[in-house]
Amino acid sequence: MAARFIVTGAAGFIGFHITKKLLKENYKILGFDNLNAYYNINLKKRRIENITKSEKVSGENWKFIQGNLEDDFLIKKIFNDFQPDGVIHLAAQAGVRYSITNPKTYIDSNLVGFANVIEACRNNNVKNLIYASSSSVYGGNINIPFKESDTTNSPISLYAATKTANELMAQTYSHLYKLPCTGLRFFTVYGPWGRPDMAPMIFAKSIIENKPIKIFNFGKMKRDFTYIDDIVQAIFLCCKKPANSNFYFKDTKENFKLNNNCPHIILNVGNSNPINLLDFVEILEEELKIPAIKELRPIQQGDVIETFADIEKLKNWINFTPKTSLKEGIKKFAEWYVEFHG
Repeated sequence: MAARFIVTGAAGFIGFHITKKLLKENYKILGFDNLNAYYNINLKKRRIENITKSEKVSGENWKFIQGNLEDDFLIKKIFNDFQPDGVIHLAAQAGVRYSITNPKTYIDSNLVGFANVIEACRNNNVKNLIYASSSSVYGGNINIPFKESDTTNSPISLYAATKTANELMAQTYSHLYKLPCTGLRFFTVYGPWGRPDMAPMIFAKSIIENKPIKIFNFGKMKRDFTYIDDIVQAIFLCCKKPANSNFYFKDTKENFKLNNNCPHIILNVGNSNPINLLDFVEILEEELKIPAIKELRPIQQGDVIETFADIEKLKNWINFTPKTSLKEGIKKFAEWYVEFHG
């Protein structure tokens, strides 16, 4: 019998790609998204349209519902009607800088919405909750590379604070109710169908339109760019392996430590190869065959200088390492961007 999964944020960048992967693997999927106007709603609609028109998609294995995470009644009804085996919770208000000027949106979606989803998982005996965290939880951490055992109690944006809160909520539900939870700390995801507010899309748009690219901290910024296909494969493997209470990992003293004796695991999902933003732009210039106009600026509020994922725990858990090189990933992204935007 095919596994049944709810994917929240199905019209989003990662949600779109993992939904297509699961449908290809014959999962039954209920997609949920509010299609808000944080960025171009037409892009979200085109993603849903693309899913619906994909091969192996029918009314029996794919259904989409538009709604808000804060709508507790709707969330309860969806879970009660669909009875999922697992949930991939990707819906959230994204963006670091937007959280500085619009804090309530993050509290409603990322805190209240997360609470509604995890409570519905508990009440419907869900066997596997996979939820999106973020590399932002590391805040001003100066330990490089970032390890899951590093402290996350110094967020520098409200967005990061809500993601840290999600991890704590999942830990509590896992401890109290033995709900299997897997939190994935994503590191700078890029690729086809990406979010327009993220650096790769902004860079590509500016280069093609011959507009200046704003590069902050005067170019002294590094990001652990991770291609979307690698992110999707990591999520897919986690679908097949719910968290359990017996996962051991090495701490900084090289001693084996039990993960609080509850089925909750947090994993970095990154490329483990931080790249200077100027180097990323240079490769993108080569692929687009257009020189970029670079405008170096001071660091922005809420930004971190470098992200770098230690993925040893991810490797140990699902035997996975990313396979897409930066040059290959940027080439695929640039080809899609030119085709999609004409």
